Amino acid sequence: MALLRRDLGALLPGSSRGNSLLPLLFFLAVSMLYPFAVGPEPELLAATGGGVIWVAALLAAILPLDRLLAPDVESGFFDQWALRGIAEEVVVAVRLLAHWLSFGPFIIAAAFPASALVGIDGPTLHVVLLGLLAGTPGLAAIGIIIAAVTVGLKGGGAALSGLLMVPLAVPLLIFGAGSLSTGGESGLALTAAISLVLVAIAPFAGGAAIRAAREG
Repeated sequence: MALLRRDLGALLPGSSRGNSLLPLLFFLAVSMLYPFAVGPEPELLAATGGGVIWVAALLAAILPLDRLLAPDVESGFFDQWALRGIAEEVVVAVRLLAHWLSFGPFIIAAAFPASALVGIDGPTLHVVLLGLLAGTPGLAAIGIIIAAVTVGLKGGGAALSGLLMVPLAVPLLIFGAGSLSTGGESGLALTAAISLVLVAIAPFAGGAAIRAAREG
């Protein structure tokens, strides 16, 4: 709980590393610009708006990756936690929860005004919200893993994180956005299953990557 309070204090808005507002604003900006790009036809917007919200959520999840783990690794906090017998897996698991709390609920809440911007109806919005609720933990888990893998890189780490995030998140995007055209249940179930697997392996993959970076 002490680690979670510390991480939330570092990641939520108003802190030195607060990053929730930037993904939220980016998410809304993509939703706002999309109707200008494809035109004002209500049928086209209603047919494609849900997928655009998913793409905007994926792109917004890329923004905070370079601030998730690198500052604490560079400052030696992970070394101090290891000396005190706190495993890297525990720290990464807590950071994963804090990371999701710092952007997931904000993206889900922003889907309400975004749905008005892209012209989707109530039932479609319901499926989108359930999909984001099921899929954003998986996006957070992918982000934690990528942040741990690239934590030792200098210079181009942020760009590489974005390049890695997009292909790894494609299954979540396919099933999450695909649930809009299949009635919802099967796509949402697969999205939730993928998220659960990613959340389960993220602490172990992230902890191993941080240990490897420290030993290297």
